[in-house]
Amino acid sequence: MNDTTIPEKPKLGDYKRHLLVCTGPRCTQNGESQALFDSLGAKFKAAGLDKGALRVKRTRTACFATCKAGPIVCVQPDGVWYYNVTEANLDRIIEQHLLGGAPVDELIFHHGPGCEYD
Repeated sequence: MNDTTIPEKPKLGDYKRHLLVCTGPRCTQNGESQALFDSLGAKFKAAGLDKGALRVKRTRTACFATCKAGPIVCVQPDGVWYYNVTEANLDRIIEQHLLGGAPVDELIFHHGPGCEYD
């Protein structure tokens, strides 16, 4: 039986990491989080993180409930949570963590369950 009410199963390309960026209104005062998120496409492309084995998926979130320390960025499946992610700090996270595999320790405020980094 063909049920046309069931939507087509979505497709999602392979990726190594998933970067979640809080763009909620309480994370930053002047839209810095949204601007940071908007810059990711070009930054990932320049770093080679937009395709292939190192591809990083990016998603906006509404709230992480860690207000006023933003921009807040979470790297999954690594379970690493960063605060104060300015443009310069984002460049460090891309170079050191996403490309090099070593989190930027001084920007981490939380490790999620199963995090393999100290």
